[in-house]
Amino acid sequence: LARLTISALFEGDAHRGFACISRDVTDEAAVRASIETREQHLQSILATVPDAMIIIDETGAITSFSAAAQRLFGYSETELVGRNVSCLMPQPDRDRHDEYIAHYLQTGERRIIGLGRVVVGQRRDGSTFPMQLSVGEAGEDGQRLFTGFIRDLTAKEQDELRLKELQAELVHVSRLSAMGTMASTLAHELNQPLAAVALYLETIRDMLDERDDEPFVSLRSVMDDAAQETLRAGHIVRRLRDFVARGEVDKSLHELPRVIAEASQLALVDARERGIRSFFAVDPAATPVLVDRVQIQQVLVNLMRNAIEAMAECPVRDLKVATRLRPDGLIEVTVADTGPGIADEVREQLFTAFKSTKADGMGLGLSICRTIIEAHGGRIWMERPVRGGARFHFTLIHARAEEEHGG
Repeated sequence: LARLTISALFEGDAHRGFACISRDVTDEAAVRASIETREQHLQSILATVPDAMIIIDETGAITSFSAAAQRLFGYSETELVGRNVSCLMPQPDRDRHDEYIAHYLQTGERRIIGLGRVVVGQRRDGSTFPMQLSVGEAGEDGQRLFTGFIRDLTAKEQDELRLKELQAELVHVSRLSAMGTMASTLAHELNQPLAAVALYLETIRDMLDERDDEPFVSLRSVMDDAAQETLRAGHIVRRLRDFVARGEVDKSLHELPRVIAEASQLALVDARERGIRSFFAVDPAATPVLVDRVQIQQVLVNLMRNAIEAMAECPVRDLKVATRLRPDGLIEVTVADTGPGIADEVREQLFTAFKSTKADGMGLGLSICRTIIEAHGGRIWMERPVRGGARFHFTLIHARAEEEHGG
């Protein structure tokens, strides 16, 4: 490629010819083409990058506004180019932003540049939202540009709020379930000794009937009152056990995959840091279910957390959750791990209250799981796979199958 310049040559008024200057511009054209290509590439990035991107100069004026930024803030690029970026901020940051830039240019002290921070942005309609802001710097003194990358944190905050609400619900139900299980077990365990105490008191009272002395008459009266109070205590205990046994379950229709997904969010909070790999195999036919959502999530969280703790020292740490629709119309949920498994002597009492494989455990978790699943018309059991680990199964009633049979 060449650039050609031709000039006419005159001598006085007489035209004598032409001067021709030719210059090779191959390298120059290549550089220009490269710049245009890079510009097109940059424009394609600005149009497709998922995070909003805003470029401003030293005065705070916007020089570029990406497509994602336009969607996020509600402005078009033509509306904002040349305007101060502070228009995208609520008070008091709006009035202080130019001071922030001036302070950095004068002192070099970084507050956001190269560090990142959570700040508040303001949309065109005046609504505000939390955002993660990261700022990069390019250029020399007098020609510096600042590029801001913005990520909307609204959805993240909503997810965190929902997770906290779900945790609160599970904690509340877990406490109620634990209290119910403890009450039921204590009622069962206390009923027999109370009956025995009443029998012993009545026996002593009958033995005192043979004596007519005044002190023994008073003792007989006291023994009779004690026996009656013991019987009354036993009656209260039996009523407590009956009340717990008749506990109602607040059931409603739920999609099982979503119930499992919400439970896994809670159970797997620190699983990645512990080296846990989680796998889910959901049968699309194994839904919906008519259940108390929070109670079933309590069962899932309990089983998954137990699995994670069991695999703490294992070289392979795989947690698998699966669902399937069985031929009998029931839905079976499986939670399996690659831990050391459960000893035979423990398996028989695994779902019994106050029996725990943990040194600091109360032994209520699996007992509560059994109570919840049985209250839903299902069954829970444990298997030991040939390759090791533990595999817990529980069944739920398939809502559609129940409707088809007139349930």
